[in-house]
Amino acid sequence: MSKEQREALDAVLRQGDLDTGGEVLALRAAFDELMSQIPVAPDIRQTPIDFGGVDGIEVVVGEPSPDHVVLYFHGGVYVIGSAAASVSLVGDLARRTGYRTVTVDYRLGPEHPYPAAVEDAVSAYEGLLSQGVEAGRIALAGESAGGGLAVAALLALRNAGTPLPGCAFLMSPYVDLTLSGDSLAERAALDPILGPDALRTRVPDYVAGGDAADPLVSPVYADLRDLPPLLVQVGSHEVLLSDALRLAARAASDEVAVILDVTPGVPHVFQAYAAMLDEGGAALDRATTFLTSHLNGSA
Repeated sequence: MSKEQREALDAVLRQGDLDTGGEVLALRAAFDELMSQIPVAPDIRQTPIDFGGVDGIEVVVGEPSPDHVVLYFHGGVYVIGSAAASVSLVGDLARRTGYRTVTVDYRLGPEHPYPAAVEDAVSAYEGLLSQGVEAGRIALAGESAGGGLAVAALLALRNAGTPLPGCAFLMSPYVDLTLSGDSLAERAALDPILGPDALRTRVPDYVAGGDAADPLVSPVYADLRDLPPLLVQVGSHEVLLSDALRLAARAASDEVAVILDVTPGVPHVFQAYAAMLDEGGAALDRATTFLTSHLNGSA
């Protein structure tokens, strides 16, 4: 675990010119260009798929278990991002777990505000069930907005009486679109990626005049009872640190099995930089232990 690695990554991220508060189409183009420069390891196999009426990419490494699936939701403040942009990180997870992993292209705002993303997440999960995959052998996972979407999908599934997945893995989850967390201000100078002003600009794109405190928009305000076990990972240098801390506290209060895993000195979704940051690889290793312990024990 190297201080030099953390400082080098911070410098690289601060050199980026991605303005998450800018015009949507230009922002998407800049993001796609940035993500296209991230290499995908040659052992990762990608297959476009459609399940539950939702497009996605199946990501596998080697000969994955046919019985276990990680259903993944990308980040991007509900406005940018894509399944394709998440393949490198999802592939790292697929390699470690030995599971089939599916990353989803859910609909984005402002063209498709809430509840479109939640509807797509639920449809994708139900698509897996319709293929005969057992609920207890599915894990939901996601980063940033995708982590928040994973929790919202769990809530929607629970409310509908649908069998729930075996567990969920959440990286730097964005779960409070009211932006009331203390870390929005306290960590602003430390976070090289996200800032409170840019987040405020993007909230209306997803909420679209609705209530940002709706539990399916901001799950930190939800009753989380009866959800499956959660692993919440976050870095101490994130403006969204408070989101993760409060979500884990709420889960514990609602008697949900939860592990809160805070890594000091690292940025938003630091697991994506595992190739250059030891802490990223170590966090994915811990996530693998969590996922396999919950899914492999499923009947």
